[in-house]
Amino acid sequence: MTLPKQQPSLAETEPMPATAAALPLGYVLEEQIGHLIRRAHQRATAIFMGSIGDTQVTPTQYAALVKLYEAGELSQNHLGRLTAMDPATIQGVIRRLAVRKLIAHRPDKNDKRRRYLSLTLAGRALVESLISNGPKVSQVTLGPLSTAEQAQLLALLKRIT
Repeated sequence: MTLPKQQPSLAETEPMPATAAALPLGYVLEEQIGHLIRRAHQRATAIFMGSIGDTQVTPTQYAALVKLYEAGELSQNHLGRLTAMDPATIQGVIRRLAVRKLIAHRPDKNDKRRRYLSLTLAGRALVESLISNGPKVSQVTLGPLSTAEQAQLLALLKRIT
């Protein structure tokens, strides 16, 4: 004899009302470090995109361009380490900059897996046109803080990165 399947109860199929969810005592999402850093990053990115001077250059692309301007030719791997980007991220950044003809690459004679990157003339010109806007982005981003708070925040962020 086969018993008929029981239908799930309403409590098992209906979403739990938001008021019924119990959070750990004292947990407030808006006070969590990850949430606050993400929101600060969103703000910094919005300020960057509106202030850097080229709406097609993202913060990660800008970091790569500036490091190549500063250091000259670098391997893709080294550039990724200098800019704190994982291999997949730096690969995408490099691909997009190459499409815009802002960087050139050449293979290593001794290791075909390694690529060396450098700025093209267009890349160098772009960095030179944008670089003075970098400090302005930081200034606007940190604007709500006093000079002492700005220094303290930067020092603390350096300690946890």
